Amino acid sequence: MQALEQLSNFVSRYMAFFVILIAGISLFQPWTFIWTVPWITILLGIVMFGMGMTLRFEDFKLVLQRPREVLIGTVAQFGIMPLLAWGLAHAFSLPPELAAGVILVGTCPGGTSSNVMTYLARGDVALSVSMTMASTILAPIMTPLLTLWLAGQWIDIPAEKMMISIAQVVIAPIFLGILINHFFERPVQKAVKILPLISVIAIVLIVGGVVSANAARIIETGALIMVVVMCHNLLGYTLGFLVAKALHMDMAKVKAVSIEVGMQNSGLATSLALLHFGAAAAIPGALFSVWHNISGSLAANYLSSRMKKTT
Repeated sequence: MQALEQLSNFVSRYMAFFVILIAGISLFQPWTFIWTVPWITILLGIVMFGMGMTLRFEDFKLVLQRPREVLIGTVAQFGIMPLLAWGLAHAFSLPPELAAGVILVGTCPGGTSSNVMTYLARGDVALSVSMTMASTILAPIMTPLLTLWLAGQWIDIPAEKMMISIAQVVIAPIFLGILINHFFERPVQKAVKILPLISVIAIVLIVGGVVSANAARIIETGALIMVVVMCHNLLGYTLGFLVAKALHMDMAKVKAVSIEVGMQNSGLATSLALLHFGAAAAIPGALFSVWHNISGSLAANYLSSRMKKTT
């Protein structure tokens, strides 16, 4: 068990490296991970289930105890990133499926990696967790409606089907994980130590599957989409930071909001794209998965070393 825990810590620490490695292999040898495509939704459900097992019902009290801060972060999440995505899709004149994919990344809730990056940045981890929970709970409503509003001009958006998919792939597994943690807390706490290993394996398989399925398209348009993805992510960090500062939040909270806004649940975006829009629409989500783990680590390091907590 101890060896598994050490392996889990190692893999989670170097997650960005493994994501890049698998993406590279999948791009030039697509056959290696094409088999994972039918399993992508299940793999995402496993990640969400693992997230649920780290939570307790008591954790939801944090949202109620800090309503102003959580509201600021959640409004920034569902305000900044979707509009940035829409603007970038227009600015770069993206084809319909790719434009929808970029917007879908923007309308998804905050990514679970944001909590780890906030910790590394010496930010307010409790606030980060609360914002992730809040945006995830709201996702079955907000993600389809925002996608319909912003991407409907490019392709047909099956909003109702998206709501059902998010409830099945995100909400249900998280709730099941919380229930299991509630009723079997002692054994779960032992298992939680190896959850990062399982989550990283699931995430890299998702990335591998999407890259394999779209290898030719990525080679053709990858540079353009990568620029869009990087702009989306970096502008998200920056605007999240500026909004939090403008509202006079202390530095620990500013870090949490900045990272939360910039990092998206790109696994969900990838899964929804494959289910409802087509393989090409999943490319932005897959590339975002690769990039935001790199940028998140760099941002956390910068915020931790260059910016001390202030009040």
